[in-house]
Amino acid sequence: MAHTINFAELAAKYKTAAEPITQNLTQFQQEKKAMLKVGDEAPDFELDSTDGTKVKLSDFRDKQPVLLSFYPLDFTPVCTAQNCGYSQDYAQFEALGVKVLPISVDSKFAHAAFREKYQLSHHLLSDIHRDATKKYDILYEPLNCSKRAYFLVGKDGKIKWMHIENELKDSRTNEELIAAVKSALQEQ
Repeated sequence: MAHTINFAELAAKYKTAAEPITQNLTQFQQEKKAMLKVGDEAPDFELDSTDGTKVKLSDFRDKQPVLLSFYPLDFTPVCTAQNCGYSQDYAQFEALGVKVLPISVDSKFAHAAFREKYQLSHHLLSDIHRDATKKYDILYEPLNCSKRAYFLVGKDGKIKWMHIENELKDSRTNEELIAAVKSALQEQ
C-alpha cells in the first residue's frame, strides 16, 4: 500500500512549528542591530553620585566630552586599581577637557565607603537599578553587574570611541585610555 504525503499539510505544520524560532531569530537580529556603535547617540541616564547630586549625561552636552567608565564592583582588585589610577591621573584627563565618570552597580553607600577607604579624588556614580548598564548593553548576567566598558561621549552627545573588555579581569591602562581619547577627539 502506497503512502501518500500531503506536502501542503506538512509545510503548514512545519511553518507553525518554526514560527517561534523565526520570531526569536528576528528578535535576536533586531537586538544585534540595536547594539551601540561609534557615531550613535549615547543613551542618556541620570544616576546618583557620591557628591550627593544626580548626574545626567545630557547635562554635559555642548559643554565637554565625557568618558563613561563602567566597572563591575567596588572593593575588587581590578576595579580598585582602576579607580585608584583615575585618582592618580585625573589631571591628565582634565587637561584633555574630558570628564571621567566611573559607574558601577554598587549603591551610593558602598561607593562612599569605597571612595573613603581608597581616598579617591573623583566621585562615583551608582547604577544600582542597572538602567545605564542595560541601555549600554553591558550587563554581565551571571553576576548581575556591568562589564568593564568605556564610552567616550563627545560634546555632541555621540559616541566617539568605545571599548568593552572580553573578561571582567581585563582593564585598559590610563595611558591606553588617554591615547584613545586623544585620537578620538582629534578625529572630530
